[in-house]
Amino acid sequence: MDSIDRQDIATIMDALGRRARAASAIVATAPAEARDKALRVAANTLRARTADILAANALDMDAATEKGLSGAMLDRLMLNPARVEAMAKGLEEIADRPDPLGAVLERWERPNGLRFEKVRVPLGVIAIIFESRPNVTADAGGLCLKSGNAAILRGGSESFHSGRAILAALHAGLDAAGLPRDAIQAPPTTDRAAVGELLTMTRWIDVVIPRGGKSLTGRVAAESRVPVIYHLDGICHVYLDKDAEADKARRVTLNAKMRRTGICGAAETLLVHKDVATTLLPPILDDLIQAGCEVRGDDGVQALDARVKPATDEDWDTEYLDAILSVKLVGSVDEAIDHIGRHGSHHTDSIVTENAATAERFLTRVDSGIVLHNASTQFADGGEFGFGAEIGISTGKLHARGPVGAEQLTSYKYVVRGDGHTRP
Repeated sequence: MDSIDRQDIATIMDALGRRARAASAIVATAPAEARDKALRVAANTLRARTADILAANALDMDAATEKGLSGAMLDRLMLNPARVEAMAKGLEEIADRPDPLGAVLERWERPNGLRFEKVRVPLGVIAIIFESRPNVTADAGGLCLKSGNAAILRGGSESFHSGRAILAALHAGLDAAGLPRDAIQAPPTTDRAAVGELLTMTRWIDVVIPRGGKSLTGRVAAESRVPVIYHLDGICHVYLDKDAEADKARRVTLNAKMRRTGICGAAETLLVHKDVATTLLPPILDDLIQAGCEVRGDDGVQALDARVKPATDEDWDTEYLDAILSVKLVGSVDEAIDHIGRHGSHHTDSIVTENAATAERFLTRVDSGIVLHNASTQFADGGEFGFGAEIGISTGKLHARGPVGAEQLTSYKYVVRGDGHTRP
C-alpha cells in the first residue's frame, strides 16, 4: 500500500485512530480473564506459525541486506525459532502478571464523610513508533492489551513483513477472547507520512512512545502534538572502581559490551579508576579484543595495549550499537559520576566495586533510569525486572522512568463517594 498518496494516508490514519479509540473503551473495561486469554492464545499462535513468521522475516532480511544495513541492525531485525519462542514466553509472562487495572493506590476519608479512592486506569490509545526490532510488535501489543489500552504500532519499514505476521498472531488471540482486533493495529503502509499523521492525531491518541535512534526521537520531539514518553539513546557506562574485584570486573565488562551489542542496554563507555588500571585493565582489554570488540581509549588506556585505538571527544557521546567500546581512566568515583552526567543519556549505568559506601555514592548520585552495582548493564530489560516485557526504557522523568511495562502504561483517576453531600 506504499503507493497511496498523502491525502489518502491522512484519511486512512484518521479512520485507524477512530477505530482505536472505540476499541480502547472496550478493552479498558474487559475482564482481566479475557485480556489474559488473548495473550495466551497469541503466544500459542506465534509458536504454531513460527515457519510463517520466519518466512516473512526472511523477506525483510533480504531487503535489509540489499540496503546494506549494518551487522548490528541486521541482528536486531533477525528472527529465529528461539526469538519467536522468546516472544511467546514474553506474552505468557505478561498474562501471568497481576491485573494493573482497578487497583486502589490510595484510600482515605475526609471529616465530612466523603470517601476518596485513587484508582489505576488505562492511558487510552497509545501509538508506539519503533525501528527494526520486530519483537516490539509482540511486546508492545501485549503490554498495551494487558493494561487495557488500544495500540497503534508503527514499526520500521525494514520489519514490515515480520510485523504483519506477528500482528496476525495477536489478532488471533483477540478473536479467541472476543475482543476487537482494532485494539492492536498497524498502519498498512511504510510511508513516513503515516508517522507524521500519528504525531498530530490528538483527537484519537493519548500518548506516543518512540523507540529508536536519534533521527526518530528527534523527529518525534520536533513534530509531536501528542504527549510523549521518550526512549532515547542508550549511552550506558560501566565504572570499575579502585575496589573492584578483578574477576567480577572482567565478567561484567565483557557481558555488558558483548552479550548483544545492538541493544540499548549495551555498555558504550568503560570508566576505570587509574589506581588499578595497570593491573585490572589489561586482561579486560584482551577479553574484549579477542571477542572482536574495537577498543578506543584515552592516552592512559592506549599505553596499556598497542591494539587500542585513540578515542576522540565524539566517542564519549556516541551510542555505537556495535562491537566498539570507548575506555577512559578517571581519578575517583566522583570523576566517573561527573563524566556520566556530562556524556550519558540517563539510561543505564553500572559500578563494579566491593566498597559499599562507594557503591551507594554512585547509585545515589548517578541520575539515570537504571543504576546497578556489580551487575551488567544488559539487565536493562523489562523481562529481567519481572515485568514480562517492556515497550522500552524511558530516559525521561515524566510519566514513567526506566523499563516501561504494563503498570507504567496506566494512569489513575479519583473516585469520590458521598451520601447527598453538598459543599457549603
